[in-house]
Amino acid sequence: MTVHSQGAVTSAPQDAPPKSDGLPETPAPATGPGARPPRGGGKSLPTGWLPYLLVAPAVLALATLLLYPLIKNVILSLQDINKVEFIQRKYPFAGFDNYTELLGDPDFWTVVVRSFAFTLANVALIMLLGSLIGILLNKLGKKMRLVLSMALVMAWAMPIVASVQVFRWLFDEQFGVMNWVMRTAGFSGYEQHNWMETGLSTMVIVTILVVWGSIPFVALNMYAGLTTVGAELYEAARMDGANGWQTFWKIVFPNLKPFFLITTFLEVIWVFKAFTQVYAMNKGGPDRASEILPVFAYVEGQSQAHYGLAAAISVLTIVILVIVMSFYFRLILKQEEEQ
Repeated sequence: MTVHSQGAVTSAPQDAPPKSDGLPETPAPATGPGARPPRGGGKSLPTGWLPYLLVAPAVLALATLLLYPLIKNVILSLQDINKVEFIQRKYPFAGFDNYTELLGDPDFWTVVVRSFAFTLANVALIMLLGSLIGILLNKLGKKMRLVLSMALVMAWAMPIVASVQVFRWLFDEQFGVMNWVMRTAGFSGYEQHNWMETGLSTMVIVTILVVWGSIPFVALNMYAGLTTVGAELYEAARMDGANGWQTFWKIVFPNLKPFFLITTFLEVIWVFKAFTQVYAMNKGGPDRASEILPVFAYVEGQSQAHYGLAAAISVLTIVILVIVMSFYFRLILKQEEEQ
């Protein structure tokens, strides 16, 4: 309370702010449309620009390494460039003549059918065997799981060219292990047997190589996915009397359906463009009977010096792969909508 000179007593307002003991009061920051920005700070970028700035280096790198070569390849496919034109540095425009020649060439369609058959066989075997080994990893004890996992990682990490040389030695005509195994087992006709005598036998050997090198990726991912399935689901399936196949089909597969879709999608891409294994094994031979589309494009471009035609083959390969992958994109998007 305050006492005035006349002696009257009045009450002080209750909401008056208390005075600090000798400390200067700090003014509150100004707000409102007329407020000035704080001193010493520059203008900040709009918030909506930050994601684009963070993504810009990756987009620039992709455009430099992928988009620019793709555009140049499309331009090259519209030109009639062979060895003479390449030496003379002449690039005559041919329009869609290269594409017309390819689409009317039965050899091109033979390679297309072979590429699809090769991809289908490899992806089916990789997904089947990889899933089974992944389930085995989930059932094994800690020590055996570690041993099998290390073996899978070592096979996966082996360079492709080195693995091709190992397989060439295994199936060698004179000193190959497979000929020795077949003779030891009592089979006749395997003295210096040429396992790569035909295109079909060569593709079978390449298939074994590709499947061997791709199984670890599927198996380890399958095991990682199985660790996310709760033990109570298996217990409930056993109480209901479900066997192993029913448990997998009713419990495991629905929970790991996104894994199967993504992994199959990646395997189709990797197998469809398996250039190194096919070319290093037998250079697409014998008589170009084991060529798939990437090898077909390389042989036409480098060996036959048909650069415009080879570029057209690569463009058509990309178009075919995009069309095939569009079905998997639809399945993945549908799966996301259901979740």
